[in-house]
Amino acid sequence: MSPTYDVTMLLDARVPMRDGVELSADVYLPRDRGPFPTVLVRTPYSNNGDPLIAKGRFLAHQGYAVVLQDCRGRYDSDGVFYPLRHEAEDGCDTQEWVAAQPWCDGSIGTAGGSYLGITQWLPAPLKHPAVKCLAPRVIGTEYFDGLAYPGGAFQLNVLATWGLRTNARTAQNISFHNWTELFRVLPLKDLDAAAGRRLPQWADWVAHSRDDYYWRPYDFRQRFGEITAPAYIMGGWYDLYAWESFQNFIGMREHGGSPEARQSKLLIGPWPHALSASRQTGDVDFGEQSVLDLDGEELRWLGHWLKGQDSGLLDEAPMRLFIMGRNVWRSENEWPLARTDYQRWHLHSRGSANSLLGDGVLAPAPPGDEPDDAFTYDPRFPAPTTGGNNCCSPDIVPWGPYDQRPVEMRGDVLCYTSAPLEADLEVTGPVHLVLYATSDAPDTDWTAKLVDVSPEGYAMNLCDGILRARYRESQSAPTLIEPGKAYEYRIRVGVTGNVFLKGHRIRLEISSSNFPRFDRNLNTGHEPGMDAELRPARQQVHHSAARPSHLILPVV
Repeated sequence: MSPTYDVTMLLDARVPMRDGVELSADVYLPRDRGPFPTVLVRTPYSNNGDPLIAKGRFLAHQGYAVVLQDCRGRYDSDGVFYPLRHEAEDGCDTQEWVAAQPWCDGSIGTAGGSYLGITQWLPAPLKHPAVKCLAPRVIGTEYFDGLAYPGGAFQLNVLATWGLRTNARTAQNISFHNWTELFRVLPLKDLDAAAGRRLPQWADWVAHSRDDYYWRPYDFRQRFGEITAPAYIMGGWYDLYAWESFQNFIGMREHGGSPEARQSKLLIGPWPHALSASRQTGDVDFGEQSVLDLDGEELRWLGHWLKGQDSGLLDEAPMRLFIMGRNVWRSENEWPLARTDYQRWHLHSRGSANSLLGDGVLAPAPPGDEPDDAFTYDPRFPAPTTGGNNCCSPDIVPWGPYDQRPVEMRGDVLCYTSAPLEADLEVTGPVHLVLYATSDAPDTDWTAKLVDVSPEGYAMNLCDGILRARYRESQSAPTLIEPGKAYEYRIRVGVTGNVFLKGHRIRLEISSSNFPRFDRNLNTGHEPGMDAELRPARQQVHHSAARPSHLILPVV
C-alpha cells in the first residue's frame, strides 16, 4: 500500500511566460525529500476554490507534487484573459517551469475538466518532453463545430452564460439577469451590451459565424499525430461535448503521435457536464451503479504513467460505456462498435405528423407516395429547449433527460413514433438523420431529437442535433437555399448508448428551433448575428419513394 504524506503549500508562486507576463500558481507538496512526479492543473475558475484545494491536497497525500495555476488574466495571474488564445504557449511555458523545479522529478501529468481540459489539449501538440499523460474531462478539441457553431447554429446558452460569467478577472454573478429576455436580444451581436458587459470575444464569436481563420488555431482534427502523451478522456451522454469526446478518442487511438498516445482511453457515463455528481441526471435516476469514483480512475492513470505502477488499467478494454435502459457498464474496444448494424428507420405519415397527437410513424419500411408534413416556424415563438446536452447553468437552462411531451404538443414539432418494440433494441453509436425538406425562406434551421418513449408515455430525450441550411454543404463556404426547392440535409443527431426496452417506442422529433440552446434562425438569409428582422418560414418535410427521409440508427 502506498504511503500517505503530510502536505506543505507554496502559495502564489510566480511563473514567467515568454512575453513577460507572470501567472500565479499554488503548489502542494508531499512533506518528504522528493523529487516527485507532478500533476499540473490550469484553470480560469480560481486555483483557490475548495474543489481544487481538495484535489491538490488529495494528490499530494498520494505522493505527487501538484501545481494549480490561474490562467492568464484570471484571479491572481497577470495579463488579460481571452478564451483559448494564450493556452497553448502559456501551458507549454508552465510545463517548462514545472519541469525545472527541484521538487519535480521530470514527469508531468495534466488533469481537469471543461476549460481545464482545454488547457491540457492546446499545449499537447507542442510535445513538452516532461508531459507523460493527460486526463481531460468533458471537452472537445475543435471549437467551431464542437462548441460555438454545431451544425452552423450559434450555441447561445453556453456561450452567453459562460461568457458573461468569465468576462472579468474573477467570477461574475449572472443570476440577476432576466435570461428570458436576454436570450432574445437582437441583433445577437448586442447581447453582451444588453447585459451591461462588453465582451471582446463575444463580438469575435458572432462575427466569425463560419469556419475561418479565427477558429483554425484551435482545430485539432488534423493534429492528433502531433500529440505523444496518452489521454484518459471522460465524458457523459448528456454533456455538450459528448460527440467530441468520441472524436478525441478516435483521433488519439488511430492517429496519436506515439505508441503511448495510441493507448488512450475513454469513459462515458449517463451524465451531464458535471459528470458523476449524482445517480440522477435531469428527471432520470440511473441507479447507484451509475456513480463512479472518477478521481480514483484518474489516480490509476497517473500512477501508471508517472510512477510506473501496475494498476491494470491498460490491460482493460480502452473504452467503458454506460448503456442506458439496462443501466449497466460495458467495456468496448472501438468506436463506432465494429458489430454495429446501421438500420434505416423511415418517416411516414398521412400528412399530419404535427405534435405527438399526429399521425407520424417511424418504421424500417421505406415510404411510398405519401403526402408531405408541413409546419410554420416562427422565430418569435421558438420551440423551447427541454433538457439535453446543455451547459453550464442548469438553473437557467436545465440539462439531461426530461419528459419531452410538453414540447411535443406543439404544432411546429413533427413527431414520428415507432410501434411498441417486440423485443429489446440497443442503439449505441452515432445517430444521423437524412432529411429531405423544403422551406419558403432563403435560410432556416432543421432540428432533430431521438426520444425513448415508455409504455406509460414518458418521452426521454437521448440526443439531439441541428443543421443551419446555409451550412448544408460547407461550414467554411455557406450558401443560401432557394425558397421552394427541396434539399437533402444530413443532420448529426448525436451519440447515445441506450436499450429501447420491449414495449418502448422510438420517436424522432423534427422542428426548426431548440431555443435557447441554439440561437434562432431569423429566416431572412442575412448575415447571422447582425440582423433584427424576423420572418416566419413555411416548412415541408418529405417522405416518399423519391425523397425517403430516414433516421440512421446504430443498432447493436
